[in-house]
Amino acid sequence: MATMRSNQRPADPDRQLMIKVKTCQRLLKEADHYKTELASNESRMEEMIASDKDSYDIKMFQQVVDESRMMVPDSSKRLAAAMEDLGEFVTDNESLRGEWMEAANLILAKLDKDKAVDDDVAQTNVDDLAEGAAF
Repeated sequence: MATMRSNQRPADPDRQLMIKVKTCQRLLKEADHYKTELASNESRMEEMIASDKDSYDIKMFQQVVDESRMMVPDSSKRLAAAMEDLGEFVTDNESLRGEWMEAANLILAKLDKDKAVDDDVAQTNVDDLAEGAAF
């Protein structure tokens, strides 16, 4: 645990909340950017293969796609850690009010909503569906 110097004051909870909210906002944008970049790079890769580009160019661009693919779980992992930290902080400091607490609650609500959608998708069983069947 970090020790405080005698001339330092304890961290202001409002300031800590602001930092945690801004961190989550930044990581949300970053995770979204990496997902968009991966989709774009995969699409471009498919176009390169379809247009029969030089094999060396395809191989080099495959490395770009692979790097993009590695960044998605990394950014998601960092986002999840920051969101968990924010959630714990909000729970521990429920008495705080103001714009940063509202922003924190909006971010956490968005996380809960996205998580519920992910859970619904993960639980959808399509094993028994025939090819072309609607569900």
